[in-house]
Amino acid sequence: MIPQDETFNGSWNYEPHFCNESGFRQHYVDEGEGEVVVCLHGEPTWGYLYRNMIDPLAEEFRVIVPDHMGFGKSETPLDREYTLRSHTENLSRLIESLDLENITFVMQDWGGPIGTAYTVRNPERVSRLVYMNTLAGYGRVPEDIQKIQDSRWFKWIGEGLENGRTEAVLRNAGSTVVSIMKLCGVSSKVIDQTWIEAYSSPFPDFESAIGAYEFPIDAYLGRIGEYVLEGLQGVDDLTSKPAILLEGLEDYAIPPEFAIADFTSLWPSSPVIKLPGVGHFCQEDAPELLVASILQFLKSNPIR
Repeated sequence: MIPQDETFNGSWNYEPHFCNESGFRQHYVDEGEGEVVVCLHGEPTWGYLYRNMIDPLAEEFRVIVPDHMGFGKSETPLDREYTLRSHTENLSRLIESLDLENITFVMQDWGGPIGTAYTVRNPERVSRLVYMNTLAGYGRVPEDIQKIQDSRWFKWIGEGLENGRTEAVLRNAGSTVVSIMKLCGVSSKVIDQTWIEAYSSPFPDFESAIGAYEFPIDAYLGRIGEYVLEGLQGVDDLTSKPAILLEGLEDYAIPPEFAIADFTSLWPSSPVIKLPGVGHFCQEDAPELLVASILQFLKSNPIR
């Protein structure tokens, strides 16, 4: 857990806010006014991932960026389950505590399954969906498309499960986070000492990295399956909402062709913007392009 007043050399100058509704201290950023945009991060990052997008979005919208349990400035309770279900329930309590309506989700990596899981259960609170190098998870993907388990990231996870390498690396994310993010796909151009400190600081020891380990294991072992299936009844509501996919094509965690197939199966007429040279952590590689595309999408799909 990062100290609440840490700014990482002025690169994270946002007032910290905290919610205790889920039984732990959950940090979130709350900037701007107007329609609500909730930005969701994934593995092994935190809200810092959106640092170059918050200010331009907050010029016109209220931007909320939570840190999931076990990440960023949120607490890391050791007596909790770190699953898709628990992260979604935590998000739900945060949204209820802030009484948010007409939400636009901006989602990357695990943000996609979490935001989608929330939407199929609470469609009345969500108005628009922005997917970025992530999945909704309910699409029909052709058999000839490269599967997630065949990506460089998931092959690496599987190959190291039995001998303990996967756990050893992920539970020591404080010293391995750069390697982890490069494995998934991020440009070396964005990496400097401040960047390394920002992403390594949430994980000072083995115990603190439980979330960084459990996220990919939750997916690899199929533990998310039951919870995803429980949300099937909300898919019609999900697909009735305006949606867009912004896809960095240098993604080694989620194969781009798989993400695109998943999205277009659900929203066949919705825009897909392909970003050559952009990796899995697209917010690092192309924040200006993402912001411009998101603003155009929001203005083209006003809340009625």
